Amino acid sequence: MGTRPCTPPARPPCGLAREQRRTEPGRCGPARTRCPVTRLGPWQDMPAAQQPDWRDHAGYREACEGLASAPPLVTAAEVRRLRRSLARLLTTEALLLQLGDCAESFYACEPRHTAQKLRVIDGLGDRFSELTGRSVMRVGRMGGQFAKPRSQATERHGALTIPSFQGHLINSEIASPLTRKADPRRMTWAYEASDKVQRAMRTHRQGGYRLPATEGPWSSHEALVIDYESHLVRRDPDTDDLYLASTHLPWVGERTRQPDHAHVALLSAVVNPVGCKIGPTADPDDVLRVCEALDPRREPGRLVLIPRMGAHRIQEALPPLVRRVANAGHPVVWLSDPMHGNTVKSRLGLKTRHLTDVITEALRFRDILAENRQHAAGLHIEVAADDVTECVGGTVENEEELRRHYTSLCDPRLNADQATELIEAWAKGTATGRS
Repeated sequence: MGTRPCTPPARPPCGLAREQRRTEPGRCGPARTRCPVTRLGPWQDMPAAQQPDWRDHAGYREACEGLASAPPLVTAAEVRRLRRSLARLLTTEALLLQLGDCAESFYACEPRHTAQKLRVIDGLGDRFSELTGRSVMRVGRMGGQFAKPRSQATERHGALTIPSFQGHLINSEIASPLTRKADPRRMTWAYEASDKVQRAMRTHRQGGYRLPATEGPWSSHEALVIDYESHLVRRDPDTDDLYLASTHLPWVGERTRQPDHAHVALLSAVVNPVGCKIGPTADPDDVLRVCEALDPRREPGRLVLIPRMGAHRIQEALPPLVRRVANAGHPVVWLSDPMHGNTVKSRLGLKTRHLTDVITEALRFRDILAENRQHAAGLHIEVAADDVTECVGGTVENEEELRRHYTSLCDPRLNADQATELIEAWAKGTATGRS
């Protein structure tokens, strides 16, 4: 939900140490995740897709050691409260909005930036609750959403082939061979940026807004970089359980949800509620294996499944998955991600999404869940705090308007008006008794 600077700052953002870049380019292929600093679990020896190749960098060990000894970004008590709230959501048929930037920016982590994002989250949550007559939990894609999986490890810029931008945790959005080198010191910068956001969210949650604290806003991000996440695993002082202290609600992506790989192994070892993205080619047996790994005890509030299939594929792909998971007895929180399956390239060469496709997928998701007697719990969407023009529809009438205010670091986001259109369309069915 932040903005991209035109030029890199003299110092890294948010008061972090001076940026240096001296390592080989990152890559998107499988890598081993052994870390010489600490061994917390078997995931460190397992294959992991989409990892930066930075362990020979001089700053790698220091960055890992710093994270391992750092205070938790979220507390075990907060994680337990969120799990209880998600469990209640299943019994009360309350709703959940998970929203924020595609990729957070180091340049937008000051309290004023977080306050602007929270105003959008609260405004949309309030509107969703008003329209549906149901309480709405709020989860932000914020406080750590600094790493992105990419379909291509490299991209062309003029005559050069350079590593793709993988989020500020890994490299820079500035397109040059030097700035696209993966730098493990960015893990430290990501921690410090996340800490600023988490502190502002905590203040908001504990008394800065009229919502009960259990309704949020909670933090979430894709737990992509194993080196970063591994060194932020902590023990609950009250129960001795392991929990991931980097965020309240981590999720594993469509590209990294292999049941025998590091991402699923790590998230299966912690007690946080965990999400899993599911694409249109997902095999029901594979999805069930992931569910068994992440939720073997079938505990309400533990597992959030997030289909991201595309408006034209969800009708065929989703029903067998819903039936298979339900028959296996997993009490899943189902959220629709109607964004990622509907990304197209505009005539201008910019990635975009059409609001009509986004709405179509969300409504088909809602109806499929209702037809299978499951609760459609809400939406996982990418929304900017600024009045961006990145998706076509509503206030952005055509593709020519995309250039007016296109600031995303990665994928296109809805603006608040477009997001309001989406939740209003969803609510029309919910208000008449359909879930």
